[in-house]
Amino acid sequence: MLRTALRNVLAHKARLMMTALAVLLGVAFVAGTLIFSDSVAEAVKNASAKNLKDVAVSVQATNSDPEAPDVVDAGKDGKRATALDDKLADRIRTLPGVASVRANVTGEATLAGPDDQPVGNGWQNRAANYQPGKDGKDARYPLLQGRGPANGGEIALAESTAKAAGVKLGDTVRFATDGPVLKKKLVGIVASDDPQVTAGGSLALFDTATAQRLYLHPGQFDELIVAAAPGTDERALTAKVREVLPKDRAEATSGSALAAEQSRMIAQQNSALSQTLLTFAGIALFVGVFIIANTFTMLISQRSREIALLRAVGASRRQVVRSVLAEAALLGLISSVVGFGLGLGIAEGLRAVLNANGAGFPDGPVVISPSTVGAALAVGVVVTVLAAWLPSRKAAKIAPVEALSSVEAAPAMRSLVLRNSIGAVITGLGVAVMLYVSTLKSGDDLPVAMLGSALTLVGMIILAPLLSRPLVSLAGLVTIRLFGIGGKLAKENALRNPRRTAATGSALMIGLTLITGMTVVGHSAQLGMDKMAANGVSADYQVTTSTYVGMDPALSKKVAHVPGVTAMAPLRGAGFSTGDSPGDGGFGYLRGTDLTQIDKVTRLTFTQGSLDAVRAGGIAVSDKGLKEHGWHVGDTVTVSFDEKKKTKLKVAAAYKENEALGEAFADVSLVDPHTTRVKNERLLVKTADGGSPALVKDIRHALGDSPLLKVQSRDDLRKENAGQIDTVVNMVYGLLGMAVIIAVVGVVNTLAMSVFERTREIGMLRAIGLARSGIKQMVRLESVVISLFGAVLGMGVGIFLAWAGGSLVGSSFPTYEMVLPWGRLGLFLLIALVVGVLAAVWPARRAARLNMLEAIGAH
Repeated sequence: MLRTALRNVLAHKARLMMTALAVLLGVAFVAGTLIFSDSVAEAVKNASAKNLKDVAVSVQATNSDPEAPDVVDAGKDGKRATALDDKLADRIRTLPGVASVRANVTGEATLAGPDDQPVGNGWQNRAANYQPGKDGKDARYPLLQGRGPANGGEIALAESTAKAAGVKLGDTVRFATDGPVLKKKLVGIVASDDPQVTAGGSLALFDTATAQRLYLHPGQFDELIVAAAPGTDERALTAKVREVLPKDRAEATSGSALAAEQSRMIAQQNSALSQTLLTFAGIALFVGVFIIANTFTMLISQRSREIALLRAVGASRRQVVRSVLAEAALLGLISSVVGFGLGLGIAEGLRAVLNANGAGFPDGPVVISPSTVGAALAVGVVVTVLAAWLPSRKAAKIAPVEALSSVEAAPAMRSLVLRNSIGAVITGLGVAVMLYVSTLKSGDDLPVAMLGSALTLVGMIILAPLLSRPLVSLAGLVTIRLFGIGGKLAKENALRNPRRTAATGSALMIGLTLITGMTVVGHSAQLGMDKMAANGVSADYQVTTSTYVGMDPALSKKVAHVPGVTAMAPLRGAGFSTGDSPGDGGFGYLRGTDLTQIDKVTRLTFTQGSLDAVRAGGIAVSDKGLKEHGWHVGDTVTVSFDEKKKTKLKVAAAYKENEALGEAFADVSLVDPHTTRVKNERLLVKTADGGSPALVKDIRHALGDSPLLKVQSRDDLRKENAGQIDTVVNMVYGLLGMAVIIAVVGVVNTLAMSVFERTREIGMLRAIGLARSGIKQMVRLESVVISLFGAVLGMGVGIFLAWAGGSLVGSSFPTYEMVLPWGRLGLFLLIALVVGVLAAVWPARRAARLNMLEAIGAH
C-alpha cells in the first residue's frame, strides 16, 4: 500500500502540484516568521552582549527618594540631577577586584542633515561622553579618523551618522538637544557597536564636561560601569559595590543580570510581531485545508475503480485509509521542504522591509534552529494529513462490487441537513456575540469580538453549501442573459456539487472577509480622525518637536510676530489626580494656553459657561471630563498636581470634545506653577492667507531652525494620521494576500479536476455542436461564478463584523462612524472577477483541447 501511495503521487504530479503550492505557501509563512524571530532576537542579543562584554557591574541612579536634592530628576532648567558623581566613582575604584570604572553621561542629540531634516530615528539618536585613556583614545569608541573631542566646541560622530549627515572632518555639525540649534566642529569619526546606532540611530560624542553641561550638572553621571579584575567573582563584586552606594539613591546590577534582563525584553518586544505573523500564517494554512480536502475528495472519486480493485484483492479499509494518508503525508513533506526554503527568503525580505520602514533591527546571521525546522515540517505534514483524513474515510467506504459495477454512475449526494443544522447554530451564536459586542465601548473587549468573529466565520463556512444555491442561481440569471447556453451550463456545473463549490469559494471568502473588515474599519477610522481634527482646530499649522522635548516659551512667542501670522496659541500642561489624598481617585490632564488667542486657532463650542468665565480665573472642562470626574459647572474641586500639593480649582465652563484641548484647559498662568519645567508641547498657528512654504521657513527660523522642529499643516497632519492607519491596513493586505493567492490556486485545482471528471460530458457537448470557444466560455464562467460567490459572501460577512466591532474602535475617539468605502469594495469585486477569469485559463484551455471521440469513449 505504501508503494501504491508513492505511485499515486508520481502519477498525478500535475493534479497535486496546486495542492502542494497551497501547503508550500502556508509553511513558507510559518518558517519565515520563526526564522525571522530567531534571527532578529539573536542579532539583538549578540549586539547587546557585545555592548556589555566588559560590564561586571552597572551602577545607575534611582528616584525612590523624591525629597533628595540630587536624585534623578528633571529640574527647572531641564537638566537631570543624579547621585552619581566623581566622589562615588573614586570610592568604587578603590574596592578590591575593580579593574576600572567608566563614568557615562548619556542623552539625545538630533543632527541636521544636508536638507535640514533630522538624521536617525528620534529615540535612537544617542549622545554620550568621550572618555580618553592615557593614550588619548576611548576604547569604547575606536577612532577611524581624527581625534576625540577635547573642549566645548568639538564633537565626534559615529561613521554611519557622519555619512547620513553629509559631513566630514573639519565641517560644522548642526544639532539640537532640547531646543535651539547648536553648532560644533567635527574632529573625529568613530566606530560603534551600540545596537541602537547600528540599527539606524545616530551617535554624537562630546567631552565629559560638555556632556554634563548639556544633560546633567557638573561632576554628575548617568551610569558607572565597573570592569572586574581577572578572577574576580561578579556576584561578590556587585555586593561590595552596593555597600558603598548612597541608600535609596543608586542601585547596582551585575552584568549577567543586565544581559538576562535585556534578553527578556528583546523576547517580549519580538513576541507581539511574531504572534501576529503566525496568526496570518495560520489563516493561510486554514485556507489551504479546503483546497487539500477538495483535491483528495476529487482524486478519490476519480480513483474509485482502482480503490475497488484493491478492496477486491484483499486490501482492508484501514489499509486504504493508510494509503491515502501516506500519500498526503508524502505530499505534505515535499511541500514543507520546499516551503521551508522559501521561508528563508521571506525571513530576509521581512527584515529588509521592516528596516526600510524604520524598525531598526541590527545586522546578524540567519538563525535556523532545529525546533524551527521541526515545527515547519510538522505543520505542513500534519495539516495535509488532517485535511485528507475525511476523504480517506470516504475512500475506505467504497464497496468493491458497487464501485466496479456502477463506476459510470454519478456519486450519490449526502444530505446536508446535519451540516446545515450545525452551521446554523454556530452562525447564530457568532452573530449573537457580535450583536453583544456592538453594545460594548472598551478596547479591552477585543477578545470577545475575536471570538464572535471566529464563530461567525466558521458558521458561514459550514453553511456555504446551503448559501451557494441561491447565490449561484442569482449569478446564473446574469450569466444566462449575457452568455446564453454557456452561462446556463456554467451555473448548472457550479450547482452540481454544492460541497465542492462551497469549499472552493470558502477559501476566497476567508481572505476577503478579513480584508473587507479591516478596510471598512480603517477607512471609517481615518474619516473619524479627519473629522475630529477638523472639528477641533482651525489653525493652519501645528508646531511640535520630533522627540517631544518641548519648546522654550520665550522663543515660541517670536512665532506670533512672524509676518503673515495672525494668531498663535501655545499648549502645555500638567497632570493631576483627584481624591482625598495625592494619587487617589482618578487622573486627568489640564492644558495651559493663551486664552486671548485660543478661540482664534480652535473651534470651541461651550455647552455651559463661556470663555470669559475661564479668563476670570477658572478652568474649562469637556462634557466627557465632567462626567468622568463627577464635576459640575460652578463646582470648586480639589486636585493634586505632580508636585503632590493640593490645589483648589473652579469649574467655570463646559465644552464639547476638542482634540486639541483635551479634557480640560485654563490660562498658562494657572498651569505653569504646577509644572516642573515650563515647555510648550505644541503651538497652534493661524495665518492670513492659509500659509505657504516661505512662511514655514520663517516659523522655523523664528524657533532657531532646530532639526527637532515639525511644522505641519492640516493636510500634513491628515496624511500622517492616514499613514499610521494605512500602514496597518497595507500590512494586512500583504499578509492576507497570501490567503487570496492560495484561494486562487484552489479555484484552478477544482476546475482542472472538474474538467477531468466531465471529460465524457465535454466530448458530448462538442459532438452536438458546441465550439471550442463555447467550452472555454463555459469553464471561465463557472470559475467566475464560484469566485464571485466567495467574494460576495466574504465581503458581506466582513462588513457585518466591521459594523459590530466598530464600537470598540469608536471608544478611542467620539467621531468614529462606519462609512463603506464603495470604491475599494468595488475593486474587491473586480479582483474576484479577474481571479475567476485567470484561474480558468489553464482548465479552460485543457477542456477545449480534448479530442471529441477520445473524450466520448473515456471511462
